[in-house]
Amino acid sequence: MAADATDPKSAIRALPIWSGPVEIEPLQGGITNKNFLVSDRSRRVVVRYGGDIPAHGVMRFNEAAAAKAAAAAGISPKLLYAAPPFLAMDFIEGQTYGAEDVRANLQRCVALTKRAHRDIPVHLRGPTLCFNVFYVIRDYAHTLLDGKSRAVPLLPQFLERAQRLERAVGSIDLIFGHNDLLAANFIDDGARLWLIDWDYAGWGTPLFDLGGLSSNNSFTARENELMLSEYFGVPANDALRRKLQAMLAASLLRESMWSMVSELTSAIDFDYVSYTEENLRRFEAAFVAFEEMEKT
Repeated sequence: MAADATDPKSAIRALPIWSGPVEIEPLQGGITNKNFLVSDRSRRVVVRYGGDIPAHGVMRFNEAAAAKAAAAAGISPKLLYAAPPFLAMDFIEGQTYGAEDVRANLQRCVALTKRAHRDIPVHLRGPTLCFNVFYVIRDYAHTLLDGKSRAVPLLPQFLERAQRLERAVGSIDLIFGHNDLLAANFIDDGARLWLIDWDYAGWGTPLFDLGGLSSNNSFTARENELMLSEYFGVPANDALRRKLQAMLAASLLRESMWSMVSELTSAIDFDYVSYTEENLRRFEAAFVAFEEMEKT
């Protein structure tokens, strides 16, 4: 179906999944896609509207494969329709988490993340992508250079630091990760947790999801310890703590550069400049903490 980019609501009404007339209301909060809550006679459905975003490695065939496998694994809501630029899934009635909710439910969030890593590959079908944060950082640097970004003078330092972080992480265990563990991607329906939004899903290291879970939700050192012991089943040692801190810093550098690229490429109404500066401040603090760990 050819969607009308100027009127996504009319294209949503034409999707072949509705029972009778529909009501459509926008959902707030997305900074990669536009999201809508759609109600027909029998159910409520979340419809995500967005095409491929090559600058960010977002490919909708991969998102659909991950979402379908996550639903089959009981981790995400049922996928009802997937044909770019639309992806539709059951609406989950529940509490969308904030960072404080993730911290208060740390063990549940980590257990769900671990289950996603373990169970989603069993249900995956067809081609899927790899997610290597250090490749992403290098690719973003090329995009920023080509686009004459205001960040160009910072790129040599970014790349030098990324190389240090990559060496510190070393070899990895391969899992299929979510790679965007923002608090708002966890939904609690009162009986269980759900994990949504698979735009950046791909094969990679569990440390990226753990580093992102920590950085996105402002974990303390004690909460990092609980996270590591919950995920790996044993208390953390110094080597694992350094690897986590390296990946935590890398996740913040990637988020900063994601925002810089979005400054150049995104048409979504969002203050990417402020978001860039916030994440750069957090990256600097995380990198300093990494350097301190390297000294011990």
